[in-house]
Amino acid sequence: MTTSFTSNSLSTIELKPSYNIPIVLIIASIPLLLIKQFVAGGIIALLGLFLMFQAVTLRLQFTATDLDIVRGDNLLRRFPYSEWQNWRIFWGLVPILFYFKEVKSIHFLPILFDPNSLKACLEERCPRID
Repeated sequence: MTTSFTSNSLSTIELKPSYNIPIVLIIASIPLLLIKQFVAGGIIALLGLFLMFQAVTLRLQFTATDLDIVRGDNLLRRFPYSEWQNWRIFWGLVPILFYFKEVKSIHFLPILFDPNSLKACLEERCPRID
């Protein structure tokens, strides 16, 4: 179930997928394959297909206390906001990477979700400390 973004911090918000990065990678692999750069083109195409699969199957859910990564009905990982130290979205005009640092680890995720909703949820539920 996908809910639209609201300012009620108690509701769970599930972000819609964004297929921008996988599509760009798949399209970028085509010229490489056409000029017989099969290894480079194949690697980029496989990465694009892998990210497409992830965008189709994974969901980010912002709850009142956690960021959850879900596949279907299965919770894969929970990141409590209370353990976050900082976050950042890289390349503002063309957002491609989401970084966040927890007390014990750092995480980099490709932006396979609506970047505007991602930023709005992050700013509301886990304000950045700069």
